[in-house]
Amino acid sequence: MRSELYKKLAINIDMALEAHDIVRGDTGQEIPGVKMDKQGFEHAEVTVIQVLEPAAEKIIGKPVGTYITIDAPEIRQNNKQIHNEIAEILAKQLSTLLKIGPDDNVLIVGLGNWNATPDALGPRVVNHTLVTRHLKKYAPEDLSGGLRPVSALAPGVLGITGIETAEIIQGVVEKTKPGLVIAIDALAAQSVDRIASSIQLADTGISPGSGIGNQRLGINRQSMGVPVIAIGVPTVVNAAVIAQGAVDRFLQQLAQNPAVSQAAKSLNPIVLEQIIKSVLGPYSTNLMVTPKEIDDLIQAISKIIAGGISIALHPSVDPEEFHMYLH
Repeated sequence: MRSELYKKLAINIDMALEAHDIVRGDTGQEIPGVKMDKQGFEHAEVTVIQVLEPAAEKIIGKPVGTYITIDAPEIRQNNKQIHNEIAEILAKQLSTLLKIGPDDNVLIVGLGNWNATPDALGPRVVNHTLVTRHLKKYAPEDLSGGLRPVSALAPGVLGITGIETAEIIQGVVEKTKPGLVIAIDALAAQSVDRIASSIQLADTGISPGSGIGNQRLGINRQSMGVPVIAIGVPTVVNAAVIAQGAVDRFLQQLAQNPAVSQAAKSLNPIVLEQIIKSVLGPYSTNLMVTPKEIDDLIQAISKIIAGGISIALHPSVDPEEFHMYLH
C-alpha cells in the first residue's frame, strides 16, 4: 500500500486531495467522515474536500476543516487571459473561506526562502500583493472605495533569520491585530503533473517545511489566535515518490505476464523501501525534483495568487483589470 510505504520513507503528503486519493486507493472504499465535491470550469477543475470528524482526521492525516484544490494545467501556458480567469476562480473559492467583516485587517504572509526559486512562491506573492493598511492612517479616503486594510510580510526561513517563522508572525499579529492571516507556501506533490498547476486552499493553517520533512511550529488559529487560511502550490516532488511510481508501473507490467506475476505480487513495502533507498543513495528521501522552467512557473503563478487574493479581499478591484494592481 502506498500510504504504508510513504510512512516508512517519512514522506509527508501536503495536498489533502492526494492524501484522500491514496487512502481511498489503498482501502478501495470511501472514507467515512470525509465529503468530496467537484466542479468543472473551462480552464480548471475545483475539488472541495471536507474533513468532518476527528476519526476521519486520523485516517486521512489532515486536520478537520475544508480543503479546496484548483487543478489548472493551463497555468503552465503563457496565456494571460487564461491566467486571469484562473485568478477569478481562485478569488471565488477564497471568498467561501473568508469569515471576516468588511473592515477587518488582513495579514498576507509569504512563507519560504526567496533565495531558492522552488521555495520562493510566498515571497513572490508578497511582491505582487496590493497592500493598503498604511492608507488607513495616511490616506483614509482611499479605503472608502472598497479597499480593505491589508498588510504583507515575507519573514524568510529559520536558516536565514535564526528565528522561527511562526514566532515572527506571532509578533506581527500581536502588534497589528489582523482579523485573518493568509499564508502562502510552496508544497511538495506526489505527482509531477501537479507541479505549478494545482492550488490548494485550506482553512486549517499550515506547517512550514512539512513537505520536505522539516517540522516547524504550525501557523494556524491555535498558534496565531486568529483564523489562518493557507494557500499552497506544489513546486517539487520527492524523488522517492517518482522512484516508487516507476516501480509501481514496472510491477503492473510484470503482473500482466503469468510467468512472473506471482513474483511481482510477493514484493512488499519493505522490499520497495530498500530498493528506493539504495537508488537514491546518500540523499535517501531528502532529494527533491523540480522542472528547469520553475522560474517562469513561479513568476506566473505568484501573479495569479496575488490577483486572486486582491479580487477576494478588495471589492473595488475589477476582476477584469486586477493585473493593474499588481506590483
